[in-house]
Amino acid sequence: MIRLRGAAAAVGGRTLWSGVDLDVRPGEFVAVLGPNGVGKSTLIKVLLGALPAAGGSVAVLDRRPGAAGDRIGYLPQRRSFDSSLRIRGLDLVRLGLDGERWGVPLPLLHGARRRQAEARVREVVELVGASAYAHRPIGECSGGEQQRLLIAQALVRRPRLLLLDEPLDSLDLPNQASVAALIHRICREADVAVVMVAHDVNPLLPLLDLVMYVAHGRVAVGRPGEIITSEALSRIYSAPVEVFRDRRGRVFVVGLDEEVAHPHAS
Repeated sequence: MIRLRGAAAAVGGRTLWSGVDLDVRPGEFVAVLGPNGVGKSTLIKVLLGALPAAGGSVAVLDRRPGAAGDRIGYLPQRRSFDSSLRIRGLDLVRLGLDGERWGVPLPLLHGARRRQAEARVREVVELVGASAYAHRPIGECSGGEQQRLLIAQALVRRPRLLLLDEPLDSLDLPNQASVAALIHRICREADVAVVMVAHDVNPLLPLLDLVMYVAHGRVAVGRPGEIITSEALSRIYSAPVEVFRDRRGRVFVVGLDEEVAHPHAS
């Protein structure tokens, strides 16, 4: 699905990360972790072709970035919907299917296509467990409900690759766990590769296949148990870092440098 070899990214003449080797296969769930401002979301932009790689090679679905957009589902950083917004959840999902078109479909000429689209929207809404509230205005849905509908929008074209930029941000803990489990299930059942930028690894940790951890321009890629360790993170930060796990398995990363210290492995 994704192949990076010696890849680098730069913004405004400043290199954010370099020398990245990464392989993502069908059905794998990958989290991109690290402190703010290190270039996690920049990776998503590189994979989408919105930002050229500053070095190395990048292939997405065996093509150059940006050349396989119809087979990629993308969910940008969380948007907030005004409570007065009257567009239904179903209509929001439908925008992922034909939102780039202008005008109103002609019912006589496009009846079969319209029925196919409506069936696909219902199918993907059911897949994410949003059927009970998909007919409500999106502004009346809770944060977790909105996020499920946005994930449905990203899935409606049956993508082979799903790119998610902090989809758990601003959700409470139960919704974080619920949405993370949903994404993992879709990953496995539909054989869709998922790359997710995340701030907190704890809701994801039992579900992940790979972790890409970015800090200070350095990158480590591997299994969660290989990367989220005191030794591995100390190498990335070039500073002493301690990784602790509590009785419930939650991860805490603590370092001597204030920039390193944060209450979770992200």
